[in-house]
Amino acid sequence: MSLARRLHLSERRELRFVRGLQTVIILVLGLGLWFGNVGVVVNAGVGLIATFVPTYLERSHRIVMDAGLVLWITAAMFLHALGTLPLPGLDFLSPYQAVWWWDHLTHTFSASLVAGIAYATLRAVEVHSDGITLSPAFRFVYLLLFTMAFGVVWELLEFAIGEVARLSGTAGVLTQYGLDDTVLDLMYDTVGGLLVAIFGTVHLTGLSDQLAARLDARSTKR
Repeated sequence: MSLARRLHLSERRELRFVRGLQTVIILVLGLGLWFGNVGVVVNAGVGLIATFVPTYLERSHRIVMDAGLVLWITAAMFLHALGTLPLPGLDFLSPYQAVWWWDHLTHTFSASLVAGIAYATLRAVEVHSDGITLSPAFRFVYLLLFTMAFGVVWELLEFAIGEVARLSGTAGVLTQYGLDDTVLDLMYDTVGGLLVAIFGTVHLTGLSDQLAARLDARSTKR
């Protein structure tokens, strides 16, 4: 069963949800531009672009994502963009600053996306290559290790960007709140990877099959 069917999402309802979340991201981007908040602009802008990746893949490469997957991507970008915006109801602090669980939620969402991409790519290569056969246990460990490794790279990137911003006296785009925060981030990254490894792989089969078909087509052309 596809993720969209499990969520009882028709194509029309999925489109409404996605467009609604994209509209909020555009609003966040506009507010960031209005108030000159570089962090909000960059995070909302990148997030907005990411929400159009499924449309690009469908139009340019004929890779059609399940409606639930599109909503999954858009929701992750929405939560991250909104999390950077100072809100009056939070004493003009951002949800990342004022809501203790917001960072954990977004890290879990983002890590699940990373794990999903990793699984779809791995399975596509496995289906495409006759000489590669991977056991479920290997896939499980691979997803966890890949997600954790990506999380470490992300934390290093956050630290580097923060240091550059501090030394140059400019506004930071990404913020790191210390070692304890880093450890918690990596823990919730692992949770996101676990969720995909246990529950999510069945919903990514269609996407990985399409990627494998693209690989087969390229091999045939050669």
